[in-house]
Amino acid sequence: MKPSKDAPSSEIRLRKHLNADALVRAVRREFEKIPDPRKGRPQISFADAAMSAFAMFSLKDPSLPAFEKRWSARDHNLHALYHIEKVASDSTMREILDEVSPYVFRPAFREIFSRLQRAKALAQMTLLDGRYILALDGTGCFSSENVFSDACLRKTSRTGKTTYSLQITGR
Repeated sequence: MKPSKDAPSSEIRLRKHLNADALVRAVRREFEKIPDPRKGRPQISFADAAMSAFAMFSLKDPSLPAFEKRWSARDHNLHALYHIEKVASDSTMREILDEVSPYVFRPAFREIFSRLQRAKALAQMTLLDGRYILALDGTGCFSSENVFSDACLRKTSRTGKTTYSLQITGR
């Protein structure tokens, strides 16, 4: 949607720097700064592997094989959407990305977050002394009726059976 003539200049600037393409390009630039841990001249660049993973998550594919199947089965152009030259396959993405610390991706997050802060796009999400509201999702990583520790959550059913579990939240 094109901004109207009456739209404030800050709104036009917000759209220019925070539209999907600008944000994806910013992520790509940050991924290109990450040193490739592999030796030689790999067929798929580190940035392409990282952008393939980013595309998989942002497009909400349920798994690496599902992503690979969806994008290899059709003539989609991930270059146009995510600026990927060569899409990494399931095994290639794992080989490349499993070797690096997740912390190397923090600058990409910080870049996007700082853009949103500067544009005051997060202002409506502040609460309690300027902190941000954040929706998180967690998953169970352990469950047992017999094995437990003091850290376990305990759930007792109506029948009196106790289940012990651990849950994690990604950040």
